[in-house]
Amino acid sequence: MKISKKLTLLFFLGPALFVVALFYIVPLFLSVYISFTPMTDWNINRYLTQFIGIQNYERLIHITMYDPDMQAVVITTVTFLVITLTINVFGGLLLALATYFMDEKLSMPYQGLWLLPRMTPVAVYSLLWYYFFHSSGIGLLNAILLRLHLISHPIALGLDPKYLPWGAWFILIFVNGLVGVSYGMIIFYSAFKSIPKELIIAARVDGASTGRIIRHILLPLTKWHFTFIAVWQMLSLLTTFAHIFLLVEWRVVDSTWGQTWALYVFRTAFTTVKDQGLAAAASTFLSALGIVLGIVALRVLGYRKMILEPKGDI
Repeated sequence: MKISKKLTLLFFLGPALFVVALFYIVPLFLSVYISFTPMTDWNINRYLTQFIGIQNYERLIHITMYDPDMQAVVITTVTFLVITLTINVFGGLLLALATYFMDEKLSMPYQGLWLLPRMTPVAVYSLLWYYFFHSSGIGLLNAILLRLHLISHPIALGLDPKYLPWGAWFILIFVNGLVGVSYGMIIFYSAFKSIPKELIIAARVDGASTGRIIRHILLPLTKWHFTFIAVWQMLSLLTTFAHIFLLVEWRVVDSTWGQTWALYVFRTAFTTVKDQGLAAAASTFLSALGIVLGIVALRVLGYRKMILEPKGDI
């Protein structure tokens, strides 16, 4: 490779590689390092140079196997990831299709409404749902149900044992789904808009229905975007905890059935037992899981085929 070409690659890739190394690779190595220490209460001077081997990983495995609360964390994480990912990807796709076939003067305000959850700060957005799902009469949901005489007294959907775990899961999925679905909508809508209109017009002239246009033109030409959204949203949901943390702290959802693995890592390190060694082991496992799931998802979605050069002349 010529020197000029190497310099060009370094110029364009260098800043991105530096950011990735500084904000991902270095913290990942620090997390792995801390996972082999007995660090607690952020006592760096005392514990940073002490090594205990794989004891934190052994503790993590033991807790996962025998602690019912930790088993609830695993089940909640899987349920939250699968259902919310499905809503984010396919919900975003349906919204994009709906707005694509709308008049643009109507679709833009409609998209703006769906983008509000994403544009709202996390604390403000979570506070809105705090008042909506509040277990007392001040909660908007309870006020509506009481006014309609569907319930006789306020309910705690995310806290009452008779509604768990489904009540807590519903709130987490609903709150996070509204944020994620708007992201998919924008990406898919932009992809549809980039398709030459001549293809759609020609299909209409040939008598193709809207369903056939979607199935044979729009979806096949947006495979890249589907793959990107699916993998991005999966990895994002796997590490999401900000909204969930606030809803748990504000007693909107149960701290056991409303806790994902990412939130378990955060609370273990910062708010509950403050066991950084155990939290680092759990975060290392989460990072490894994210890498594996990302690779598997790319293989399943045919990423390798999409990046191969086409056979024959174009």
